[in-house]
Amino acid sequence: MATNKHIVLFGAGKSATVLIDYLKRVCAENNWHVTIADSNLQAVQHKAGNHPNTTGLQVNIEIEAERQLLILQASLVISLLPPALHYLIAKDCLSFGKHLLTASYIDDNIRSLGEEIKNKGLLFLCEMGLDPGIDHMSAMQLLHGIKQKGGTVTSFLSHCGGLVAPESDTNPWHYKISWNPRNVILAGKAGATFKKNGVTEHIPYTQLFSNNPLVFIPGLEPLAYYPNRDSSGYAELYDITDAQTFIRTTLRHPEFCFGWKNIVDLKLTDEEKVYDTNDLTIEGFFKLHFEKHGFAAWLNDLLSTRLAYAKEMMEKLMQLMEAEEEISEDDDDAGDQFMMVNEKGDLSMIDVEDVKDKAAETVANTMHEANLSMKQLFFLGIDDETKINRGLCSAADILQFIIEQKLVLEPTDQDMVVMMHEIEYLLNGTVKTVKSSLIVKGNDNIHTAMAKTVGLPLGIAAKLILEGRIVETGLHIPIVPSIYGAVLEELRKHGVRFEEE
Repeated sequence: MATNKHIVLFGAGKSATVLIDYLKRVCAENNWHVTIADSNLQAVQHKAGNHPNTTGLQVNIEIEAERQLLILQASLVISLLPPALHYLIAKDCLSFGKHLLTASYIDDNIRSLGEEIKNKGLLFLCEMGLDPGIDHMSAMQLLHGIKQKGGTVTSFLSHCGGLVAPESDTNPWHYKISWNPRNVILAGKAGATFKKNGVTEHIPYTQLFSNNPLVFIPGLEPLAYYPNRDSSGYAELYDITDAQTFIRTTLRHPEFCFGWKNIVDLKLTDEEKVYDTNDLTIEGFFKLHFEKHGFAAWLNDLLSTRLAYAKEMMEKLMQLMEAEEEISEDDDDAGDQFMMVNEKGDLSMIDVEDVKDKAAETVANTMHEANLSMKQLFFLGIDDETKINRGLCSAADILQFIIEQKLVLEPTDQDMVVMMHEIEYLLNGTVKTVKSSLIVKGNDNIHTAMAKTVGLPLGIAAKLILEGRIVETGLHIPIVPSIYGAVLEELRKHGVRFEEE
């Protein structure tokens, strides 16, 4: 059989590992060829290996001749490069008539090419990773199923997070890096916009990690979530603009959100380059930064507020116990309940033991927060004498340097991807609910759940396009059955499977 299909993949970073393995296998089975191109020669050679039908090349993507030579030879191009570089690839794919797949959000530059892509009969399939990607496909399959039954969606929440698996959760942040560390540092910078109970709301960055709600997913401890980017445009794409609530969120452990709120308050994600890090230690950076941004006042406020609250709660708890004892001495028939006005202003019976338990729990949680704040900061290295030596840096640059060392996945660590859709809809006048969840765990720090769930949708879509099973043209994200149906079916064979409640 002649080799007549050629896939070119730009990017061999963290998220490419499982995709590369999949493409090598598919190309060998079909006598196709895959070329893997990256600026890091060592990484690309290691991941390409000596596999048949596979070539690994070092390429400077910004050198036009090198880039175009590869694209000209391709049947289809996949880009796992940073989003800012996709436009270079897209322009060349358009010029040479090549299909293009990315895992990134569609930006204005790519969007401007939409009409020309359609006119040339090409498919540019974007947002084809995990989030965005699997979230779109799994959500649309549910939503289309509800509509086919005659249901009307009233509320839609979609949660997704790349986390550390419980087996490998060994630090006070309850987090280890499984994707681009820069994205971890800058997550949420633009705040978030969403629709809740019929009202469009915006949460600024400074409040994004405060008082985060919890979501309960079978088999896991409760997770916190914060709204992700601007959800408003997706309600229209999903064709559920009448839904009173539409929110796309990011999942984290509650302790992470609490700690990251402290990071934001302490200006540790600021991007102004003001620190000369040559010969500067991590400890020295924290000292300089905290002096500049009032760490002493922040710490005093943190501790005094929580200690004062704990003291007040303890005093009230003691008063309640004394009152209970006095009543018991005076009246042998005294009960274990009393009347009080609840949050809604209604008179209700309250169990004394419940009140004591909740008060004690509140005190414990308050003290835990104060202790956790210091544990997390010490874990990042406020007493670490490691030298940074990265030239002129911002606080965000230095924080990235720190977490790349402190929150790293060790060789045998497992990461975990978690996703859940919560949908309410009306059907024949009855409110119904569907919850659909996904849990995927990685094998180690190379073959991660993140790499699997970002890479496999791209690889599967590439295979289906070259086999002629996906025939759409134009600029798309995977929200139509002709794209998501076969991809989700193939993902299930690889263990990426949703469970419904």
